[in-house]
Amino acid sequence: MIFTFNSHVVFATHGIKKSILFPKAEILNEYTTRIPFKLVDHLIVVEAELLNKKGNFIIDTGSETLILNSGHFPNMYANNRKYKEASGVLEAIDYSYEKQVKEFVLQNFRLENKSSDVIDLSHIEHSKKIKLLGIIGYNILKDYEIFVDMHLNQITLTKVDAKGNKLDKHLYLEKIVDSVNFKLKKHTIVLNSTINDQKLKFGLDTAAEFNQISKSVNKKVLKYFIPKKRLTLIGASNKNIEVMAGKLHRVKLKETIYFGPMLTVLTNLNKMNDAFGTDLDGIFGYEFFAQKRTIINYHKEKLYFVDFPLKTQ
Repeated sequence: MIFTFNSHVVFATHGIKKSILFPKAEILNEYTTRIPFKLVDHLIVVEAELLNKKGNFIIDTGSETLILNSGHFPNMYANNRKYKEASGVLEAIDYSYEKQVKEFVLQNFRLENKSSDVIDLSHIEHSKKIKLLGIIGYNILKDYEIFVDMHLNQITLTKVDAKGNKLDKHLYLEKIVDSVNFKLKKHTIVLNSTINDQKLKFGLDTAAEFNQISKSVNKKVLKYFIPKKRLTLIGASNKNIEVMAGKLHRVKLKETIYFGPMLTVLTNLNKMNDAFGTDLDGIFGYEFFAQKRTIINYHKEKLYFVDFPLKTQ
């Protein structure tokens, strides 16, 4: 999770009528496309082109909107800016302003009237050493079923109807082996889980480089957080914070869905919970997807899982 936002939708009086293009995407049919990604540290990054600019976008289910980097789009509707406060994970970040994306085309997928935030992402560019055009968030992703595949380093997006049914009926070659329900709290995926038989709620976020667990959880849970070392993280507002990192053990979503030890940081989630209107005990991020090939269906509020291929000697 790179950012959290208080949601106050303010539209600019003009839109843009441009396309975002993914030059390395493979169009399977009118409903489905596969987009390769690279891992920059633990962030899922896709190459794209928007408004004649080529660069990278981070795939971030923890972001409510499409976010554009003001460093690359500095003059977009300057006269129509209406500032709003945005709440960072570590502390309040600088003001952002919203604009309306009149028409946003994902290859051959047409998305209309999508809101976007325009904020300064230069600190992420500098720390990750990439040209970052923006962040693709929930309001773009929600109209698709999203297969996040860390085995093949690709994301498959397939269009769904209002009930979440795939329009492409013959999509996956891989067998879906399990599933679990989630609750959608505004734009946040909330999963029920257990550690040492203690019930917990975790958010699921493709842009969380580390799992996070709250300092305030039950001691019976923290018994299975094994501290390893201290890390210094750079937050959304470009401020440093020192956290304790370790391995989290015995995480289960249900009896048939469980995880090996996951790299996790011990942190304070109060600001994030206040911003999202959630009451989360933790965040699942990269470590979750590294262990589970995961399909997200927002409309059905369901995750599906595909096995990794068996390793051969």
